[in-house]
Amino acid sequence: MGGLPTDNTSSTLALLGSQKNHGSPINKPGPETKPKKKICCACPDTKKLRDECIVEHGEEACGKWIEAHRKCLRAEGFNV
Repeated sequence: MGGLPTDNTSSTLALLGSQKNHGSPINKPGPETKPKKKICCACPDTKKLRDECIVEHGEEACGKWIEAHRKCLRAEGFNV
C-alpha cells in the first residue's frame, strides 16, 4: 500500500474515456483554408499589370486587369 487511492480508478477511466473523442481543432480540416502567402506577395504578375494600367489609364479603364488580379487572389485563398 503505497498511499495511492485505489477506489478512484473507475472515475479516472471514465474521465479518460470522455476525453478521447475530443479531437484537436488544429487537426480538423476546416472549410476555409488560410492563404500561404501575405496578400501583398500573392499574384505579382497580375498585380504589376493592374498597377501599371491604373497609373497610365486610370482605374475606370482597367477593369479587366483589376478583375484578373482579384481572381488570382481568390485562387490563392484570399476572400476579396
